[in-house]
Amino acid sequence: MRHTLIGSRPGPGRLQRRKEREAAGLFLAEGPQAVREALRAGVVTDLYVDPTVAERLADLIGLAAELGVTPRELAGRDLAALTDTVTPQGVVAVCRRVDVGLAEVVRPGTRLVVCCVQVRDPGNAGTVVRCADAFGADGVVLSTGSVELTNPKTVRASVGSLFHLPVAVGAGLAAVVEAAHVAGLQVLAADGSGDVELSELSRTGDLVRPTLWLFGNEAWGMPAEDRALADRVVRVPLFGAAESLNLATAAAVCLYATATAQHPG
Repeated sequence: MRHTLIGSRPGPGRLQRRKEREAAGLFLAEGPQAVREALRAGVVTDLYVDPTVAERLADLIGLAAELGVTPRELAGRDLAALTDTVTPQGVVAVCRRVDVGLAEVVRPGTRLVVCCVQVRDPGNAGTVVRCADAFGADGVVLSTGSVELTNPKTVRASVGSLFHLPVAVGAGLAAVVEAAHVAGLQVLAADGSGDVELSELSRTGDLVRPTLWLFGNEAWGMPAEDRALADRVVRVPLFGAAESLNLATAAAVCLYATATAQHPG
């Protein structure tokens, strides 16, 4: 049966640890939305359901059955041991890794690609993946030094979006930018000290061009040497008293503006 753990594969609880995830090539997805999208993507190897909420998850369990994945009942503390949330949502899937090579994300014909540059907060990384998915990006890159894509908090914050679009991990920023230029994309870096406003690029039509967006670290932003790799450094105009936007919010604004320019009407 597909849910049986065999051979050298770790018990699912051990997949809370990065070392075990990397060794096994597996990770955990928690919650109905994430698990549903993982099932649809065909990457679920094992499925655990709390029998006390099985009725509420009937549609999800039915989808699993259609796809040949047999759930295993796991309740209470046993299921909680597979999550790092205070209130587990009653369903956890073991999934095969979904990251791809850089060439599958940054390639000729892509219109909008997102690169997280040493983004360390898993909630931010997952939210950027979700925003990229929502605004029709062709893919996401988590550069060298960024948080692990399969970190449970990253997976949870993406709300299933990491199963919708290709995500490359571990690429150096210089290689990402070079690949973008070869593929015909302009490279824009979002930074509060940018020399051009996002609104100006919207007015001039520059956002219509195929674009790779770079978003920097939450704490220190983007170092000067990284900004220098971009074609333009762009700031989001602020009209109120707030000093700045957080990473995920700035990404959402930039991606919305770009998607609007690239998909008029």
